[in-house]
Amino acid sequence: MNTTITDVFFDLDHTLWDFDKNSEMAFDRIFKSRFPEIKIEDFIAKYAPINQECWKLYQHDKITHVELRYNRLKFSFDALNIEISDEDINQIAIDYIEFLTDNNHLFDGAIEVLEYLKPKYKLHIITNGFANAQDKKINNAALSGYFDTITNSELAGVKKPNSIIFDYAVDLAKASKENSIMIGDCLDADINGALNAGLDAIFFNDKKVEAPENIKQINHLLELKKYL
Repeated sequence: MNTTITDVFFDLDHTLWDFDKNSEMAFDRIFKSRFPEIKIEDFIAKYAPINQECWKLYQHDKITHVELRYNRLKFSFDALNIEISDEDINQIAIDYIEFLTDNNHLFDGAIEVLEYLKPKYKLHIITNGFANAQDKKINNAALSGYFDTITNSELAGVKKPNSIIFDYAVDLAKASKENSIMIGDCLDADINGALNAGLDAIFFNDKKVEAPENIKQINHLLELKKYL
């Protein structure tokens, strides 16, 4: 146990909640009923990096929520040379959000590490996701009982890495930055965002990408026991 830390803040998507797996299941359900000719693995190969780039733009307020939902689909279909109407794209976007939150796959070790941390620290979530969708994910995956507070970008009015969302989350948690740590999968939004806001941070690097040597990192959630 780290005696200087009292409050542990987690990102949700790609950190606890297995976004990629749950996303693929949602698209598979949509395509089987509406576009059976599309191979899900072909679509995901294009969609995953496009979605990531769109989220980066969204995090830095370069595109709107509406543009995010439209662009990530439109650009993916364009990359596959599949013509699709705006009406179909909008319906897929609606179905996707509905189906996505029905799935509840978590990263390996997520529940075990939360069970380990819960008696020792106050636990919280900071997410850039949309409030309604994130609440459904948390409830459907039976995560709500582990967390004292949940901060999303709609509540805070800004998105990670903006330091205001971290200030908001720490205030909501009645915590202090000096005794708080952030755990997330995105170097920009979660790690640099937290460090710049005055919190400590641990990078959940499950994809084992190159990261600065001075950044604390783990490749599996259970490795958090080394730090906390």
